[in-house]
Amino acid sequence: MILVTGATGHVGSELVRLLAAAGEPVRAMTRRPGQTRLPAGVEAVYGDAADPASLDAAFAGVHAAFLMSAQAIGTAPEPTHDLALAGAAARARVRRVVKLSTLDGGTGDDPIARWQRTAEAAVTDPAHGFAWTLLRPGRFMSNALQWTDRLRVGDEVAIPFADRAAASVDPADLAQIAAAALTTGEHAGDVHEVSGPQSLTPVEELAILGEVLGRDLRARPVSGEAARAGMARYGFPPDVVDAIMRRALDGDRGSEVLPTVEKLLGRPARTFTEWAVAHREAFRGDGYPAYPNPGGGPAVD
Repeated sequence: MILVTGATGHVGSELVRLLAAAGEPVRAMTRRPGQTRLPAGVEAVYGDAADPASLDAAFAGVHAAFLMSAQAIGTAPEPTHDLALAGAAARARVRRVVKLSTLDGGTGDDPIARWQRTAEAAVTDPAHGFAWTLLRPGRFMSNALQWTDRLRVGDEVAIPFADRAAASVDPADLAQIAAAALTTGEHAGDVHEVSGPQSLTPVEELAILGEVLGRDLRARPVSGEAARAGMARYGFPPDVVDAIMRRALDGDRGSEVLPTVEKLLGRPARTFTEWAVAHREAFRGDGYPAYPNPGGGPAVD
């Protein structure tokens, strides 16, 4: 049995679909199993990393697990959700673990780096005996789904860091790498930094989305002060907000196009245009939080 945590998230939902299509036994962990649409044959199970007592049942009988957490950095002294997930996997004697991390992982000494270093160490700890794989993406193409609420009522979108380029990655590409690691074990002990095939600013992504939707979409840049206020409303403490601002404004880390997807999957990484075409109907669906996890990971169910 393969357990996918964050099963309703952008990567997790793609991973569940891929594994089910391949005929793998899949268990999807969610806080709302009764309200989750899943492919035929997928088992929905309640589990919440904020409720560690729920995890042992979710991990029972599992031999491989995809671990991700949407816990906002700085909302606890350490990444308690990641620690709880790794602990449950260890108790269940899970053999293969794929951890969704962020670009650079724990490199550096700001609050984001210290948080991610602890989160990754929970998986790579030799005492657990996992055959682990770390996936380190930068910005997700699916972060564009933050714009859905605004696009339902107009053509202008307020965008923080609108001119900050990044080589955004399609979550479906990450899911395909994760599926290979979970089912073959070929990536045991590997750390994969992953990007998409183009370095684009959010303004450029919005223009591409406009072409796909047949609309003249416009970006309204957000000031640094407004971006700070938005992140504070989302729940990030001041030192984490400072770290996000420094990472966004200093240097261009995350803009480099990496060869990882093509090397591992034997095909080019999907472009933002391809992602937008595949998800055009989503822009008529439910909105997403305005300030996602600074590593690019979405909030989930």
